[in-house]
Amino acid sequence: MRVHSWPFPQIPAIPGSSHKIQVHDTSTGGLVEAAPGASAGLYVCGITPYDATHIGHANTYVTFDLLVRAWRDAGKEVTYVSNVTDVDDPLLERAAATGVDWRDLAREQVALFAEDMTALGVVPPDVYSGVVESVPDVAAAVTAMLETGAAYRVPPSDDGVTGDDIYADLSTDDGFGAVSHLDAATMGALFAERGGDPDRPGKRDRLDPLLWRAERPGEPAWDGGTLGRGRPGWHIECAVIARDGLGLAGTGTFDIQGGGADLVFPHHEMSISHLRALGVQAAGAHLHAALIAYQGEKMSKSRGNLVLVSRLLAAGADPMAIRLALLAHHYRTAWEWTDADLTAGAERLERWRAAVSGNGGPPADETLASVRAALAHDLDAPAALAAVDAWAADALDPARDASADEEGAPGVLSRAVNALLGVRL
Repeated sequence: MRVHSWPFPQIPAIPGSSHKIQVHDTSTGGLVEAAPGASAGLYVCGITPYDATHIGHANTYVTFDLLVRAWRDAGKEVTYVSNVTDVDDPLLERAAATGVDWRDLAREQVALFAEDMTALGVVPPDVYSGVVESVPDVAAAVTAMLETGAAYRVPPSDDGVTGDDIYADLSTDDGFGAVSHLDAATMGALFAERGGDPDRPGKRDRLDPLLWRAERPGEPAWDGGTLGRGRPGWHIECAVIARDGLGLAGTGTFDIQGGGADLVFPHHEMSISHLRALGVQAAGAHLHAALIAYQGEKMSKSRGNLVLVSRLLAAGADPMAIRLALLAHHYRTAWEWTDADLTAGAERLERWRAAVSGNGGPPADETLASVRAALAHDLDAPAALAAVDAWAADALDPARDASADEEGAPGVLSRAVNALLGVRL
C-alpha cells in the first residue's frame, strides 16, 4: 500500500519575517537554534493507523506545524518527512479482533487521519512514506548492518518459523543513550512496556531491538533477500524513511527529530542509533510534545480513553476552535483535556473573528512582532495567543480611542494568525 498525504493549506503572505527559532532539545535539556542554516530538515514520527486521530496525535502534529510555519516565515527551505507504520503488531491485532483485513484497516485510518489534518490546517509532510512501501529499503539497510557487525541473527524461537530474526547490536554504538540519558533500569522497564522484547532468548543484550522479524504463520511478510521473508522492526523503519526522505546518505546529520514525549525511549533513542550505524551521525536536536491526559489518565489507544478529532468535528466543533484549544497549552506542558478546553477555544475564535471583521482597527505591527517573538522562543503558542487576545480586546473595546486606527490592520492580523498559527479567521 502506498500512503498519500493531504492538501497543502493556503498560507497567506505577511509583512516581515520570523526571528531565529529556538527550541528545547531533549538530549541537552536546553534551548538550541532549530536549523541554523538556510535550509531545515525535520522528521516527525507518524501514526500507526488503527485508531486515528485522537487529541494527543493532533497536539503533536500541530506543534510541528508551528515549527514548519515559523521556518517558512523565516525564509528557510524546509524538508518535512514523516511516516505511517502501516504494518505493525498493534495494527494486526486490531484487525484480527475486528475481523477486518489489516490493509483495509490501515487504508481507512490513514484516510481519516488525512481528513483530520486537513481540517486542522496542518501543513503536510513533503515526503510521506509507509512502511510497506519502504520494505525493500529497510531490508537493504538491515543487510548493511549485518555486514558491518552492527546487527546479528537470532534463531527462531517459535514453531513453524524457518528464518532468523535480526537484532541490532547496541554495544557497537558508543552514542547510545545520548538522547534520553536514562539509567539501565529505567531503559529496561520502558523497553518492556513500549514494544520491546527484553527476555527474548538468544539476544546479546536485553535492550537490543528487533530489526527484521522472520515470517510467522498468518502474518504479512515480504522478500528480504538474504534476510529471508519477514517484515521490518519498528525503530529501523523510521531510521530508513528519515534517511531517504531527507536525503541523508553520506551527509552526516539533520536538524530535528520529533514526536510525542513517549517516543523519547526507546523509539527515538534506537532509531537514531540505527541511523548512526547507517552513517548518519545524529539529529541536531530532538523535540518532543508532552502527552495529554483524559479522565485522569494518559490518553492512549491501549487504555481506550480517546478524544477523537473526527468525533469532535462530527459533533459540530469548528476545527479552528480545536486548534486554538491545543495552542492554549505550551507543547512541553502535560495537561488534561476537558470539554472546557474546546469551549474556551470556540469563545476565543469568536472574539478573534469579531475583532477582524472591520476595515480598520488598532495597528497590527507590534502584535505581529510579538507573535513571531513568542514562536521563536520555543514555540510559545500561549504567549502568541495572548498577544492576539490583547489586540482583539482593544479592537472590540467600544470606549477606545480609534484615532490611531489603521485601515487594513484587521486583514494584516487575520493573515498573520493564519500564516503563523494556522488559525483561519
